[in-house]
Amino acid sequence: MAIFSVYVVNKAGGLIYQLDHYAPRADSEKTFSYPLDLVLRLHDERVVVAFGQRDGIRVGHAVLAINGAEVNGRFTADGKDVLEFLSNPANYPVSIRFGRHRLSSNEKLMLASMFHSLFAIGSQLSPEVGSSGIEMLETDTFKLHCFQTLTGIKFMVLADPRQAGIDSLLRKIYEIYSDFALKNPFYSLEMPIRCELFDQNLKLALEVAEKAGPFGPGS
Repeated sequence: MAIFSVYVVNKAGGLIYQLDHYAPRADSEKTFSYPLDLVLRLHDERVVVAFGQRDGIRVGHAVLAINGAEVNGRFTADGKDVLEFLSNPANYPVSIRFGRHRLSSNEKLMLASMFHSLFAIGSQLSPEVGSSGIEMLETDTFKLHCFQTLTGIKFMVLADPRQAGIDSLLRKIYEIYSDFALKNPFYSLEMPIRCELFDQNLKLALEVAEKAGPFGPGS
């Protein structure tokens, strides 16, 4: 069981804090000879697998590294176009690492804003007056849990579907936010949270939640 990440979104839908706590590794690195037996294409400025699956490499996986050098979007570390590089027989044999692409800061900002809108839509669609909005989204690989305060701040936790004690963890994160962000004289409301004590106590709370599940009284 694991807690993957934490997001804090202000009442306007802006992402003011994000922490990647645990990212499951699903990368696959293989050495290929020419011609490449996978079909690659450009998607959202990334080179991804469009057709062909083998040895843990799946459709949708992105090219993360070539010959041990990290790939940035569609370009290698030394600025070469990935598709052009892989179309040249002289560059083979070549070692390629595939995996799920890492979200950029801009993508995280956009997704937080999208969830803020979905939360509002969920609240408006509810047949009951005063609905709190979306509190949990479930997939086969993770659950997204959301807690909104009375002032409109949203705390979101992405965790393994089997992880227990998330409701208690969300309340604990709210306490940490109140103690170490709101009481910080240098912190401005609705602005990004950059408080070392907030970071430290949040990470400790995530570790406790993973090991022990729910928080007890006085924790």
